[in-house]
Amino acid sequence: MTQQINTADLYDERGEELQSLAVQFQNLGRHTHFNGPVRPIRCFEDNALVKSVLGTQGDGAVLVVDGQGSLRTALMGDMIAESAVENGWAGVIIYGAIRDREAISRLPLGVRALGSNPRKSSKTGSGEVDIELVIDDVRIKPGVMIYSDPDGILLER
Repeated sequence: MTQQINTADLYDERGEELQSLAVQFQNLGRHTHFNGPVRPIRCFEDNALVKSVLGTQGDGAVLVVDGQGSLRTALMGDMIAESAVENGWAGVIIYGAIRDREAISRLPLGVRALGSNPRKSSKTGSGEVDIELVIDDVRIKPGVMIYSDPDGILLER
């Protein structure tokens, strides 16, 4: 598990060195505080890349998924989240939906998403991995540190 860092204290210490993601993500995993280097991906209503990446060694990283804010299909369910735990990921932040939220809430993983939907996504593998994302005017680059707790999400510039 990563060291518990409070985002409010971190912002007080570092201020404008950090970007604040203002999107109001829900805390859905058992770990409410998590941090690590970002592994960004972009996919739209297709979770094959999410499954593939979380099936690899995470080494304490945080997967940030730009699902373009769609709540029409889930980009992660309990089996993919279990794979993330087994592979050492610190957390997953999805700008979109998950499913199996009760099961995910019991896993030792940080999970933030906009909401949930029981509907499965497609699985064609479309999307991009390890690319710069922009969510809510915040640039999310591969490898930068991200910090998440109940107060919000901060990223290094």
